[in-house]
Amino acid sequence: MLVAGFCGGLFWDATPAAISLGALGGGALGLTLWLFWDDWRASLLIDWLRRLQNAPDTPPPSRLSGVWRMTAERLLRLLRQQRQQEKRFSRRLDDIRDALHASPNGVIMLNGAGRIRWLNHSACRHFGLDETRDIAQTVTHLLRDPVFIAYYARRDFSRGITVDSPLATPGRPLRLTVRIYPYGKKSLLILSQDATAIERNEIMRRDFVANVSHELRTPLTVLSGFIETLQTLPIDEDERRDCLARMARHAGRMQNLIGDLLALSRLEASPPPDSGEWTPVRTLFSACAAEARALSAVAAKVSGAAQPHEIVFPSEAELDAEIAGSADELQSAFINLISNAVRYTPLGGRIEIRWTPTLEGGAAFVVQDSGPGIAPEHIPRLTERFYRVDSGRSSESGGTGLGLSIVKHALQRHDARLEIDSAPGAGARFAAIFPAKRIRPI
Repeated sequence: MLVAGFCGGLFWDATPAAISLGALGGGALGLTLWLFWDDWRASLLIDWLRRLQNAPDTPPPSRLSGVWRMTAERLLRLLRQQRQQEKRFSRRLDDIRDALHASPNGVIMLNGAGRIRWLNHSACRHFGLDETRDIAQTVTHLLRDPVFIAYYARRDFSRGITVDSPLATPGRPLRLTVRIYPYGKKSLLILSQDATAIERNEIMRRDFVANVSHELRTPLTVLSGFIETLQTLPIDEDERRDCLARMARHAGRMQNLIGDLLALSRLEASPPPDSGEWTPVRTLFSACAAEARALSAVAAKVSGAAQPHEIVFPSEAELDAEIAGSADELQSAFINLISNAVRYTPLGGRIEIRWTPTLEGGAAFVVQDSGPGIAPEHIPRLTERFYRVDSGRSSESGGTGLGLSIVKHALQRHDARLEIDSAPGAGARFAAIFPAKRIRPI
């Protein structure tokens, strides 16, 4: 355009001055036209860039050429690379967010002003928060526990704290360990963990140690006293025999306790029983019958009663089935249920053992006695270690307080459950219920 304008100026007037003025005028005209044309191409590029915001794959205008075309293609390539990078970062951020939501630990992110920037699902469950409504809220306005408020205000986060969840109730306690970690520029990260099971296990551990110590201390004290008596005091033959009999009884009590503790430990530590090992139910009932009658006979002999218990077992035809699992563990569970019935049913009373099919296709091992029965408030706790309805009566019967706990663990390892029905004065019914996959007919 500049050349055309310049040449036009030359041929318009032949005088030197005229030639000079014509050249300048033509050059100015050409420059103006070129600027308009360049501005028009720039406007095409800007309009295309604007359309890219809504349609990222829009190609450059075909009317662009030269350096403008190269610029547009370069911009399009850079924009595509940037979008791909943003997608990769977005996927990584989504993965991190999903992982934090899946974590059992609560996570709350705070800005420098103590306002919530983000929180995961576990934090909502721990503190009763809402991940949409509570964003940008001040954390101390939502978590009002005095222990947490003091911890947050102190700004010494070298240790964590333990607080009750706002959602905790007397029937459903929820204890949380909470710790704050500073990060970034004045930002804070709150981590929470459900410590209810940990504290419950710690309490159970302390109670277990205390109960074992108590159970062993009593017979050891008796044994020590009798040993001292035999060593220091002159006693006649009848007294000596009485001392030795009492010592043997208390030694047997300690031996039974240690045996039950070892059995419980084996159940908790050993791998699940093989579901491919099948045992005839008739075999288990035969061993249970011999054990039950022997226990009843010994109880009758010790007490001098006229007759032992009336123990009723099912007929052979009712036991045409097999059960999958460990025969030793199943027999231990069955005998524990029967021995409890023998211990707590008065001599001459009736104990009935049944094997009955269930509606779901499984079967139930049932022990029904005519004993004194159990009050409803005790039934949920009967399978706890060392729990006794009447500690005096349990000690006299020779029980260790671990029998039903052993039964519960053995049944759980065989996908079974223990049901207990009883009322004071109406006897008790203990039923070990097995699923269909553990039972098959012979």
